[in-house]
Amino acid sequence: MTQRAPLSVLIVDDEPRSLETLRRTLEDHFTVFTADSADDALLLMEGECVQIVVSDQRMPGTSGVEFLRGVRTRWPDTVRLILSGYTDAQDIIAGINDAGIWQYLLKPWHPDQLLLTLQSAGELWRLQQENQRLTLELRASPENLSLRVANLRQKAKRLAGFDRLTRAADSPLNAVCAMAEKIAAHDLSVLITGESGTGKELLARAIHYASARAEQPFVVENCGAMPDTLLESELFGHKRGAFTGAVESRIGLFQQADGGTLFLDEIGETSPAFQVKLLRALQEGEIRPVGSPRPVSVNVRIIAATNRNLEAEVAAGRFREDLFYRIAGMTLNLPALRQRPQDIVPIVEQMLKKSPLAGRQLSAQALQCLQRHAWPGNVRELQNEIQRALALGDGPILGAELLSPRLCQPKSTAGIPAATLSVADDESGLLRHQLERVEAQLIHAAMARHRGNKTRVAEELGLTRVGLRMKLVRLGLG
Repeated sequence: MTQRAPLSVLIVDDEPRSLETLRRTLEDHFTVFTADSADDALLLMEGECVQIVVSDQRMPGTSGVEFLRGVRTRWPDTVRLILSGYTDAQDIIAGINDAGIWQYLLKPWHPDQLLLTLQSAGELWRLQQENQRLTLELRASPENLSLRVANLRQKAKRLAGFDRLTRAADSPLNAVCAMAEKIAAHDLSVLITGESGTGKELLARAIHYASARAEQPFVVENCGAMPDTLLESELFGHKRGAFTGAVESRIGLFQQADGGTLFLDEIGETSPAFQVKLLRALQEGEIRPVGSPRPVSVNVRIIAATNRNLEAEVAAGRFREDLFYRIAGMTLNLPALRQRPQDIVPIVEQMLKKSPLAGRQLSAQALQCLQRHAWPGNVRELQNEIQRALALGDGPILGAELLSPRLCQPKSTAGIPAATLSVADDESGLLRHQLERVEAQLIHAAMARHRGNKTRVAEELGLTRVGLRMKLVRLGLG
């Protein structure tokens, strides 16, 4: 199988440290160009082929939106993203229209989230190119288009089926998939719960393609990635002139998903104010675009996902009870990878099979290291380790020395529940050392669940932000 050439990403940021961090995060997956000003970026694009542009919003001389507006004019095929630590909601909403901004990323960003977003941007660019090619073929040979579309739909079904959730014969995931497959044909809302990286979107896609809506769109939105005003425009759309910069009307994701499925990821991150608007849309089966005097009817199946305990959020008054029951027609919980260690080997084999260098495998010692680890980042973290081993290894056998050191440390307690730790696990025999190790494990897992959001980690662990910061420094975690 021919490996696809990496796409080119241009990062534009006037802060050198931010620019370097972004480059290091992406360079293993993309060809990365950097520029510290809009002028240098435009000059670079004159001589290089760039598919994706990521620009900081606040830069001297020009804003990211203004810069990307010029990029859209000269290079309309590029996929454009804004990165900002500020809540420039109105500017960003305006940029979605006249600058054609595809996604809005908030600082501080999590490496996994950034990488997944950029990989999705790459797929979008490839789909745009495929769409242009199909359009040309339609003009030349319209009779072949319907057959090609049917083939693409069948391919999508194969790639997004329940088999895509790789697992062992005795995996706890089997019961979840069996239940999901059973309810797929019934047009009820589904809430998928589980830690980040467990495959909630994969399960949602499988449900969609096993349902009667399989021939219709499957549309995804990450509700935790943008402020309320931007999310409202993204989901419900808006009319021309609804706010400053709205130079043209925009169809929201509810209308784009009409007849199909809308997957609302991280729904637990939405504010109570936005939950009211979302509840009205789900109850009435209609949405009101921003600035429109009339509602628009939509027929959409909702699949929502969260890594939070929504029942606890309801009890605490942070999530509306009526919305919870509206989206939780059926609740499916995806077990964490540490709860299904038997799945590690088949998942690893599948990842190695997809590698461009076929025939490579892990040593027995490396597999033992993987099976002992607690995997706070779940399948996503495991994927990072396999990619690391493939990048560093030369021969057909990938040894344990290619994995991250924390996975194969002697006497490691990474994969052992805190309740089972004993004095014998620590050669020093000091209770203080054991407590610090358990404390570090709990904090590390909480940081992974909340993507580095210290406020939420402190809230979960019953600490103040200052207290959490002091523990991170003392334990060498940040």
